[in-house]
Formats: sequence, C-alpha cells, structure tokens
Amino acid sequence: MAIRAFNIEVARIPDIVSNAAIGSMRMQFWRQTIDATFEQRPPEEPVAVLLASHLAQGHRLSKLWFHRIINTRDGKLGHPGFTDLGELESYAENTYSTLLYLTLSALPMQSVTMDHLASHIGKAAGITAVLRGVPLLAFPPPPNTHSANPPGLGLPANRERQGVIALPLDVMAQCDVREEEIFRQGGHANGIRDAVFDIATRASDHLITARTMAKSIRNDALPDHEFEHIKDETHVYDQPSTDTPAVEFRNSYGVIMGPALSTQLWLNRLEKVDFDIFHNSLRGPEWSLPIRAWWHSRKLRL
Repeated sequence: MAIRAFNIEVARIPDIVSNAAIGSMRMQFWRQTIDATFEQRPPEEPVAVLLASHLAQGHRLSKLWFHRIINTRDGKLGHPGFTDLGELESYAENTYSTLLYLTLSALPMQSVTMDHLASHIGKAAGITAVLRGVPLLAFPPPPNTHSANPPGLGLPANRERQGVIALPLDVMAQCDVREEEIFRQGGHANGIRDAVFDIATRASDHLITARTMAKSIRNDALPDHEFEHIKDETHVYDQPSTDTPAVEFRNSYGVIMGPALSTQLWLNRLEKVDFDIFHNSLRGPEWSLPIRAWWHSRKLRL
C-alpha cells in the first residue's frame, strides 16, 4: 500500500502544480523523504511512516528504484513528449516496470526471472498509460486557479494552458502526423490512427512476450531470451529466491496479473474503435475486469 501510495503522490504532481519549477521542488521533497525513510528517520508523512515501518521489520527494498521513479517523472515535468519509441519504452521501464520490481521485492520475491517478466508487463502498461493520457495532455483542463504557487516561475501562463502531444516524434513523422492538425481535428487528424496503432502494437508485443514467458515459467523452464537489465545492480540479489520458476510465478501472480490484464483489456477496446484515441468509450471503466481477473486467476493466466 505504501509503494502504491508513493507512486500516486509522485505521478499526480504535474496535475497539482502550476508550473514545472514548483513540480521539481515537490520531486526534491520526495527524494529527501525517501532518503530519510531509509535512514529510519521518516518525516510525518503517511507514505514515509508506512515505508519506515516495513523497513524496520527487516524487509529490504531498493532505494535506487524509488529514486529512479522520481527522477524519471521529474524529467518529464517540463516536456512530457518523447523523441522516439525507444524513449517511451525507457520511460515505461523506469516507472511502471520499476513499480512492479518494488512490489515484488516487498512480497518478498527476489527473482531475476520474475523481474524479467515484470519488465515486459510494466513496459506494456507504461506505453498504454501514455496512450490513454494523450487526449488529456492535448486538451488539458483549465489551470488550477486556487494554486498558492507564486507567479513568474516555470513556463509562462499561456504556455501552461497549451496542450502537448505525447506521441513519439519518430512515429508521428513516419505516419505524417502534424501536431496542429491534432489540436484542430482530434482523432480525425491525418495519420493519427496509424501512429496510435504502431505504438499500441509495441505494447501488445510486450504482453505477448510476457504470456509466452509465463507459459515457459509455469513449466519450470527459463525464458528463451536474456533479461536486458540482468547486469543492473538493482537486480543482483544477496538472497535470491531458491524456489523453482513455477513456484515463483505462483507466489508473484497477484502482482503481475492485474496490470497485464487491465492493459490488455484497454488495448482491446482501442482496437474496437479503430484506434481512435479520442473516442469517448476509452475513458470509462472496464466493467468486465473483476470477472475476468477471477477467471484468469483460476488458471494462472496473464
């Protein structure tokens, strides 16, 4: 619960500040809060108190993973767009995948195999989250008129109200998508559905890879490809799991099934509206998620 609450607090910073400079100050607060929490001197902040309590019981979490999430989101405060699809994947890895690493380690589950599976699921979830946010960033709500932030910091007021297009620039160029056409025509802009299709396909590819891996792991076989972050120091464990891959999968299933299933269901809805990212039906909740989650859990499916 503390990890999820931390993620929400950091993720919502762009929505509650009036400019990037104030947002960076709040990000720095969370860096200092995490440092103090790991030193067992947490400030009077609920997330910090919960994390400190968990750590005081002898459980281990990686402080580097908390900082990675903060730094990645901080880097997107001033400009939420992406140069290319690779940068979008890196963003998803450093936020959504890293959140899953933290959650797995809190079980505790220290397994490179499960981290590898979580990496693909997190990338799919992160890419999909950016797609879901395109309409909100392109046509943002009015600025917070009750903000106590002083004027003159960060972007000018008129730019703060200007929407941005968070689709990777290389995909937009390949599909001949122009920002000004999106601002004028929304989902009817030339090439935008093709661009959304290409990006959604990348997310779907990660889910397909994850499901293929899960099938092998359930049979106690290792994945057919190497984890690209296997040499990262955060994935080198002092006390790695000694269970078989199948047992690790069963013990970790509750962490990875949720984001995998919810991401797939939204991608299915996107396909049904012919990749119109601005379609109103994409903004509502997925009513079938609870029953589908129950059905998947019976068969340990992703």
